[in-house]
Amino acid sequence: MPPPKDVVKIAIQMVGAIPQLIELQQTKPLAAVLKDVCDAWSLPNAEHYALQYADGRQTYITESVRDTPRPLPAPPVRRSPGSPVPLSLQNRREIKNGSILRLTTSPDQEAERLYSGIQSKNVDVKTDSLKKLASLSQDVTFAQEFISRNGLKQIYSIVEEGNDTGEMLAHTLKAFTELMEHDFVSWENLSTVFIKKIVSYVNMNAVDASIQQLSLSILENMVPTSRLLFELVKKEVTLDRLLTHLQVTDAQLQLKAMALLIALLLTATDAERRDMMDYLREKNIRQFIHKNIIHSSEPLGDEMAHYLYVLQSVSLNLCEHRMRTSMDPYSQEQRELLQSLRQTAFESESEAPASNFSTERRRSLCAKEFRKLGFMNNSNPAEDLRRAPPGLLALDNMVYFSRNTPNAYSRFVLENSSREDKHECPFARSSIQLTLILCEILHVGEPCSETAQAFYPMFFGQDHFFEELFCICIQLVNKTWKEMRATQEDFNKVMQVVREQITRTLALKPTSLELFKTRVNALNYSEILKLRQTERLHQEETLAVPVLELRERLKPELLELIRQQRLLHLCEGTLFRKISSRRRQDKLWYCRLSPNHKVLHYGDVEEGVESPPIESLTEKIPVADMKMLLVGKECPHTKEKSSGKQNKDVLELAFSIVYDVEEYCLNFVAPTRYEFCLWTDGLNVLLGKEMTSERTQTDLDTLLSMELKLRLLDLENISIPDTPPPIPKPPSNLNFCYDFSHAEQ
Repeated sequence: MPPPKDVVKIAIQMVGAIPQLIELQQTKPLAAVLKDVCDAWSLPNAEHYALQYADGRQTYITESVRDTPRPLPAPPVRRSPGSPVPLSLQNRREIKNGSILRLTTSPDQEAERLYSGIQSKNVDVKTDSLKKLASLSQDVTFAQEFISRNGLKQIYSIVEEGNDTGEMLAHTLKAFTELMEHDFVSWENLSTVFIKKIVSYVNMNAVDASIQQLSLSILENMVPTSRLLFELVKKEVTLDRLLTHLQVTDAQLQLKAMALLIALLLTATDAERRDMMDYLREKNIRQFIHKNIIHSSEPLGDEMAHYLYVLQSVSLNLCEHRMRTSMDPYSQEQRELLQSLRQTAFESESEAPASNFSTERRRSLCAKEFRKLGFMNNSNPAEDLRRAPPGLLALDNMVYFSRNTPNAYSRFVLENSSREDKHECPFARSSIQLTLILCEILHVGEPCSETAQAFYPMFFGQDHFFEELFCICIQLVNKTWKEMRATQEDFNKVMQVVREQITRTLALKPTSLELFKTRVNALNYSEILKLRQTERLHQEETLAVPVLELRERLKPELLELIRQQRLLHLCEGTLFRKISSRRRQDKLWYCRLSPNHKVLHYGDVEEGVESPPIESLTEKIPVADMKMLLVGKECPHTKEKSSGKQNKDVLELAFSIVYDVEEYCLNFVAPTRYEFCLWTDGLNVLLGKEMTSERTQTDLDTLLSMELKLRLLDLENISIPDTPPPIPKPPSNLNFCYDFSHAEQ
């Protein structure tokens, strides 16, 4: 007979004692459980002890109250030792069968001891206390006990008044970082003296790298919380100093410097962000990143890949203002830019200076030249640029093309001016539409994702990336136009082909614009037709009625194959990142399914660990206890992000497992959409439900296509009728046979 749901069998250890094996009744008060455990070892004062996990993060076990909502952490108040633990810290119900706990000093006793220890005059005692504090501060129960004793004030004093830059300071900064991680105290409460001291460690040359890493991390956390803190950090830590840190060989210091730079860019106003990016451009940050980070000997980590994606996104979003601004026909500057396009293309064609012509003749000549440039409204070309997006960004691109590649510009315009009217490629109209296409492909104007890591290496190899990409693609438009022998009526078809050429080439992740240019020009119209024809034929052959019937027969077998693959992926496991409402965190945890598909194992891991053994993952959830799967907005960790608008990307990657009778949740944010699909499918299989992700349909279509091709190999080049051939009528009689005896004679 299985044990009651409220009873779990656990082991309790203590240094120098024989472990106890007990049946823990979850309904029994934790104080009474501790009293029984202490009595078994003849220990007085049971209130001075607590239980904590023996493995993993070694968190303290705290009392649990059934069916009580979890409030958000509030600023702590001074509590007397032994007073009830806030509901937000309760974790007792998470204890599972087979858990190993350890009897140790209670959090309030430990907090009191360390609070005294960090004030000791003995340097060794003080250093050891700070080291222990840095370790224990990861536990939320201990952290609140320590903070309630005004422990952070002592941390501030050590930093503000001390001149040490060695081990003691490193432990102090680590403890401070862990304590602030719990969000019990606002970053805005920090004093200016403390902040400037942290800044000084960043600006020092002769200081340990670990201290600089911790200082950069503290400043990164601080920047998004307040405008005043942002301005203070921006003033004290110059961009030149951050660039210096980016040029070191220490990968972790490089990463922390990049994290602070990104935090400053994301918190800045549009004008500040533009100034900062202009300064970084002057300092050739792109070329440095391209050479020393992207193409360094060390592999690029996920965190750095994310920061490079954000830097790319922030840079491209500087185009958003021009993209969303329509042309003002009364703006002298904009009109001059527009006129420069005409003058660059046709200034040598005029037989006499324009001043010799009458006003009417000059207006007629300008209209004719604007028509040759490809403007729809040649009498008032500004009207073509009133549509936003792409707005003035299209004008900027055309002017850049005409000024930086004047030969290519003149060749494009004059070549099309000499063609028959119906076959000329309209430069201006094409430029406007191409700018819009590039904005859509590169997601200009869209907010940065909190998890994405997809950046284009060639972006960091070229200044004026967007404009240079436009110069390549506008020439591609002209090339494709000629290959298609297009007329004005085919304009939209040509632009669809160009979009496909650009998208397919970008998917190959070329490392430079030159390589992009080579590949996109190689993907000519005939190649696009071949690709489309192959896809169309594949679609047509799978739509025949007999083939559709065969598909339906094959589906169950192939769906079972996909289920097995999903479970196998869960058994291999995945590395997840913890993401808070304040910032992207660099803490990692790993989750994997046991080989017998009965238990989910998970636990925290360090950076660089790719596939930890299942024994090192101390937390467990029996599959039998899983109740349901939540995705997107239904997940509790997306609802908790209350302030500000939700990030669409996080919502698309979030999922949660609801488990146990208490309906606890294990919350995930998948690193990619691919991992999201595989995990949600695998969890649905474990729950006995249908796989619902889009990846399931993609994989099923791929497997069906392969299986159908194998089955239909013998029918190649034979048309399959929609209906089976008719069965002939039976003969009038069945009195016929072949007489073998005559054949033998």
